[in-house]
Amino acid sequence: MQRSKFTFARIKYNSGDWDTDQRMPSNLLNSLLEYTTIPLDPEEKTVELSSNDIFKYPFCYLSGHKLVQFNQQEAANFKKYVQNGGFVFVDDCNHDIDGLFARSFEKQMASLFGPQALRKIPNNHQIYHSFFKFEKGPPTTSFELNGWGDDLVHDYLKAILVNDRIGVLYSNKDYGCEWDYDFRNKRFLAEDNTKFGVNIILYAMGINN
Repeated sequence: MQRSKFTFARIKYNSGDWDTDQRMPSNLLNSLLEYTTIPLDPEEKTVELSSNDIFKYPFCYLSGHKLVQFNQQEAANFKKYVQNGGFVFVDDCNHDIDGLFARSFEKQMASLFGPQALRKIPNNHQIYHSFFKFEKGPPTTSFELNGWGDDLVHDYLKAILVNDRIGVLYSNKDYGCEWDYDFRNKRFLAEDNTKFGVNIILYAMGINN
């Protein structure tokens, strides 16, 4: 895997709608440029889950609203990628725990890694301190109480651990849509809401304060 330069790699899978929150990657890349000194690829890459190209990138992003049902090659690649040190940030754009994306994705993870593999991570986990400090765990998004999801603020994230490191970080909080805006509009926010995205990426890359 190419760890010398960060590339935002988005996973394309055959089921569902994988191409969500299209401005989010450039927003996070801008935040990395603004707050860190890590070398960056300025362009998002789309990677077919069924392709061996996925193994080039230590960080991948997967999202959607609809069904997640990997075909045989996609399932094999996903499992191999995670078990060999890859990091997948998975974000449910429905921001609920009983929607189609959530139910189908969690079923896929149970099938690949076992029914108990996807677990809540404690709110003092290293990922909440890898760069910026989030003492209360995952920051809340404006989408969690907008009436479209389950009307709950999820005070935890889930993860699959491999050798005590997160291999799959799973969110029902809809960070993708929260960060889906032109990065130049961050100046209008009282607090930059992409800072947790910086934490996720630096943790995935093995870069910690």
